[in-house]
Amino acid sequence: MRPLGAVLFGLMADRFGRRPTLMVDIIAYSVFELASAFAPSLKMFLIMRVFFGIAMGGEWGVGAALAFETLPAEGRGFFSGVLQEGYVVGYLLAAMVYGALFSFVGWRGMFVIGALPAFLVIYIRTKVDESPAWLQGQASRNAESRLGKGIASHAGIFLFLVILMFAFNSFSHGAQDLYPTFLEKNHNLSPHMVGLIAIIANVGALLGGIFFGTWSEKIGRRKAIVIAGLLSIPLIPLWVYSHTIPTLALGGFLMQFMVQGAWGVVPAHLNELSPPAVRGTLPGFAYQVGNFFSSRNSVIQAKLAETRYGGSFPPVLAWTVLLMASLVAIVTWSGKERRGADLSSTN
Repeated sequence: MRPLGAVLFGLMADRFGRRPTLMVDIIAYSVFELASAFAPSLKMFLIMRVFFGIAMGGEWGVGAALAFETLPAEGRGFFSGVLQEGYVVGYLLAAMVYGALFSFVGWRGMFVIGALPAFLVIYIRTKVDESPAWLQGQASRNAESRLGKGIASHAGIFLFLVILMFAFNSFSHGAQDLYPTFLEKNHNLSPHMVGLIAIIANVGALLGGIFFGTWSEKIGRRKAIVIAGLLSIPLIPLWVYSHTIPTLALGGFLMQFMVQGAWGVVPAHLNELSPPAVRGTLPGFAYQVGNFFSSRNSVIQAKLAETRYGGSFPPVLAWTVLLMASLVAIVTWSGKERRGADLSSTN
């Protein structure tokens, strides 16, 4: 349901403004997150997750548009890395909360805690201004005319971004989702040790995203993405074919440094490539559609490991990174770049 949410909230952001739309979006997914905790049946739980998915799908695109239209163009790559790797920080916080509180609050309590982002609305309401680019655009054109153009008139760039986001999501989730399972099943590591390696890997992801995001200001968005993506390939042996805990941890750190290093450039790159009139809609929608098409990735990986390799994950993980890193590099290099593009207007 996330692509639907990206369109719905993206259109709202282009029509009514980034700031109020982001506030409504955060309240919506927090409400449905909280409602999930009190679902009396599996059917009602799934219904709540449907609505949660719609609301969650709108957050990335609207938040990125507000950020990049407000922040100065100087240092945009650094801001891109920080913005994208907020995901990693959130992942680490969630892991810490799970480890500390799950045995006391259970799964329902975890969903209650998951509703806490609703309080961010207070900060946005009192401290965050509307995007100056959106305000300028509203003052200089007819909104209905802008909406009439829509994404359809930008089908070419939309299709390119969907393919790019399919490659990126397959790359990141392919390197991340089943890695703890691999450590547990193929190396018989304890949950504590698996968690420790995951934390080390995510620290690498955080540093990589900020490093390559910042570096993209000097060498360009495409070069930074391609370099990070291709550098993940020679790390494959250390990452999945190591036999000691220290080398596995080092492999996890370096692999996520490169994977999320490439991702750290994405928010700036997508917003710079997006046509101004649909900047609130198109990047988030393309991101979520690409994510949708890659969503079976972990299922396919697990099935291949089970049926083709007798439960061994290294060959599947290795081939995934090799193929998806290559695809990320090829698609990225075949596209355009608008590093430093003026995002001060939505005309």
